[in-house]
Amino acid sequence: MKIGAITIGQAPRTDVTADIMRLFDGKVELLQRGGLDGLTKEEIARFAPEEGDYVLVSRLTDGSSVTFAERHILPRLQECIHELEDEGVRLIMFFCTGDFPDSLTSKVPLVYPCNILNRVAPLLTRKSSIITITPSPLQVEQCEKKWSQFVDHVKAVPASPYGDWETLEKAARQVKDMDGDLVILDCIGFTQEMKNMFARETGKLVVLPRTLLARVISELTDVE
Repeated sequence: MKIGAITIGQAPRTDVTADIMRLFDGKVELLQRGGLDGLTKEEIARFAPEEGDYVLVSRLTDGSSVTFAERHILPRLQECIHELEDEGVRLIMFFCTGDFPDSLTSKVPLVYPCNILNRVAPLLTRKSSIITITPSPLQVEQCEKKWSQFVDHVKAVPASPYGDWETLEKAARQVKDMDGDLVILDCIGFTQEMKNMFARETGKLVVLPRTLLARVISELTDVE
């Protein structure tokens, strides 16, 4: 089956596919596009968030990360959707856990990790109390505001999957003593290795969006 994937950063997201393609068991042809494809770092710098903006963090093809306002890339994301439709994909999944407006339209299903997380995570926490790991301090408030719609208690801790390992381990040690029975690594950039570390260091249940997304999509692709 031919399916599409859109990253808000630059494609291809080889860091994401390294963890998820095995779940498709060779039955998927994946076509990727990115909202920042073809742009230089100087051009991307003009997309810096201002007060009141919805903040996004993503990865460039050189491995570095960038922070920008969602509003700047929405038209570019729509272009990505049209390109993948023209390539004949059956559905399009987003490599981002952020919220996106209904103004993005497609002739095929658009699968957003946030919509899956929003529905599944409350079922996995006995105390309706979660801890989210979000890439940037600029995202803490918007992350807690979003998740408070779905659970009774939420605390966001900033730690980027695109930063150094020591910072992630420090965040895990902080989370260990926090009151919450479920940890959500709230960015598609978090890896299976990072999930393993957070589970080991915190002793808590941990949800990894990239593999959750792939497992849901694989339900549609595992036909003989």
